[in-house]
Formats: sequence, C-alpha cells, structure tokens
Amino acid sequence: MKVKYATIIVEDMDESIKFYTEVMGLEIDSQHNPQPGATITLLKGEGDAMIELIKNTENETGLFSVGMDVEDINTTVKELKSKGARITMEPIPITVGTLAFLEDPNGVKIALIQHH
Repeated sequence: MKVKYATIIVEDMDESIKFYTEVMGLEIDSQHNPQPGATITLLKGEGDAMIELIKNTENETGLFSVGMDVEDINTTVKELKSKGARITMEPIPITVGTLAFLEDPNGVKIALIQHH
C-alpha cells in the first residue's frame, strides 16, 4: 500500500497508532511533543509519503479521506477485513481502476485505489 499524504487530527492517539500500525501495516517514523497538550506521530508506509497524526485541544478530529495506492485491491480488502477493518464500500470499478473505502477509528475515510 502506498500512502500519499494526510494529516489527521485524532481523539485517541494510542487507538489511532494501533489502527495504522496493526491493521494498515504502517510503521512509526517519529513522535514529537511540539508544545504542551500536543502530540504528533508520523507514520510511514511504502514510498516517501507520510501520515501525520496530531492530538491537540485546538482542532476537531477527522479528515475527509486519505488516499492509498494498492497493487491488488481484492486481496488488500480481504486482508484488512481479517484484521478487523470496517470496509464501508466494497471494491467498485472507476475510470482509473478500482476503488474501495474503509474507515479508521476516528471515522476518517480511507480510499484504496488499484490503478489500471
């Protein structure tokens, strides 16, 4: 799975880290506490893109979606289901390939795209 880039404001950092590492297969790149009450965790998948999880008291949680490229969408969806992921839209054909959606613990939509 290739992560493009996204910043997500989270309510529960530990639950979010667990989801992105155990279910989505990403790895923690670094963690920071830039100011009191703020925590940042950078997660990395294949390639150079990152997901930045931020927990603070200033922003509402969430993000519309995160886009990830996958090589085999059906296998990926099956694997994610086996790990407890909530698939909200099964794979469907689109102009550029095949698309599916799932949600993380914060309700953020994750688009899985297999290009032609």
